[in-house]
Amino acid sequence: MKTITMKFGGTSVGSPEAIANLVSIVKESREAGNRVIVVVSAMSGVTDQLLNSVKMAASGNKWGYLSTANKLRDRHDDALNILVPPGENREKALVQTKSLLEEYTEICHAVSILGEETARISDAIVAYGERLSSRLVAAALKARGIEAAAFDAGDFLVTDDRYQNATPLWDETQSRIDSRLMPALADGITPVITGFIGATRTGTLTTLGRGGSDYSGAIFAAGSDSDELVIWTDVDGVMTTDPRVDKRARVLPYVSYQEVGELAFYGAKVLHPKTVQPVLDKAIPIRVRNTFNPTFPGTLIGEMGEPSVTVIKAVTSIKKVSLLTVSGKGMIGVPGIAGRTFHATASAGASILMISQSSSEQSFCFLVTDTTADAVKHSIETQLAAEIATRDIDRVDVRDDVVIITAVGAGMSGIPGVAGRVFSTMGNNRINVIAIAQGSSECSISFVVAESDLERAVIALHDLALESVSA
Repeated sequence: MKTITMKFGGTSVGSPEAIANLVSIVKESREAGNRVIVVVSAMSGVTDQLLNSVKMAASGNKWGYLSTANKLRDRHDDALNILVPPGENREKALVQTKSLLEEYTEICHAVSILGEETARISDAIVAYGERLSSRLVAAALKARGIEAAAFDAGDFLVTDDRYQNATPLWDETQSRIDSRLMPALADGITPVITGFIGATRTGTLTTLGRGGSDYSGAIFAAGSDSDELVIWTDVDGVMTTDPRVDKRARVLPYVSYQEVGELAFYGAKVLHPKTVQPVLDKAIPIRVRNTFNPTFPGTLIGEMGEPSVTVIKAVTSIKKVSLLTVSGKGMIGVPGIAGRTFHATASAGASILMISQSSSEQSFCFLVTDTTADAVKHSIETQLAAEIATRDIDRVDVRDDVVIITAVGAGMSGIPGVAGRVFSTMGNNRINVIAIAQGSSECSISFVVAESDLERAVIALHDLALESVSA
């Protein structure tokens, strides 16, 4: 008997019709003899509503968060009434929805009185999206004859207390999965688990960061030794590029863990960047499929890379980034400048997306999200104030009209001239490359261009990917 972990995203639980598709998918897998673990996101749009309600509560806008509670109750109750026939199952789910929203309202009242929004409170409030959807989905599965039960992930997934971006504590999480989740699965129950959520050792709710339900799915797939993790979403699979940029985008039938990790990190929205980490050691295959087109096989993500026939397999991009450049003739041969710069960047709460350095050591540049750029610049200037005063460092520049383009493909490894062909393509299209970075794995090449050149750059490189898919 196989164990399949299925994660359903916000659009896949976003309407009664979508949830009906989910139920049919799970039912078909159960009837094929599989044990199924279901991990769900909040209904589409609910997380943003809850985040806004935290701000409304902190500002004393009582009407705002009470209105949100009413809207959420109506939406979930309406879906329950459509999906679940009258009876004990429906009544129990309606009571659960009411109880959860009363808890939510009480927390908002407390925030309103205190007038303060904290990361811990935000996690507690935003978690209600998944907690509501898990009860709804479990009731819908029961209505179709599937023995299902809703579980809060915090019962199993133990994390540190870094609210809004918690890190799992793996040994304790595995122990709880073994002692609490696996017996339910062995009893024939289909668990419906909240994605995105964990809890500290003391039971305080945490979240794994936006989009973290994919990550949750991978954690439960690894912890249960699942035979496959299926990410059910609203697209047919991992695509050669963003179809909003180039309508010729096609679904890739297969990509490696490494390739999809690069694509996710550099802007592809189909998977959370951390999704691959938990399943790597156990080599659990991941499949990305469309809830609204369930007969399509989607994209299989596996351990081994399949070299592209030509140069690259896919092209992705990140917008809303800023390029910071630290430069000065006095930097040459001086140890520690880069290290102190990156420490200052971390102190400003920013993550570095890409790094490039000249061989002369007179300058180096790196990219962060544009929302953190000013804080990073100030932090660096404070950290390197002495060097700036003596003119060993001339300046710290910020440029915000740029994007990162990344070409990904296992076929790059060991093939001479790949970078040359990529940059010849840029030159032939009169696109200026501002900075370049390539990892030692040679699975991807990233470079920076002006934001105005994004579409032309992606389409030009996508031509190479389409050659590979067509070959």
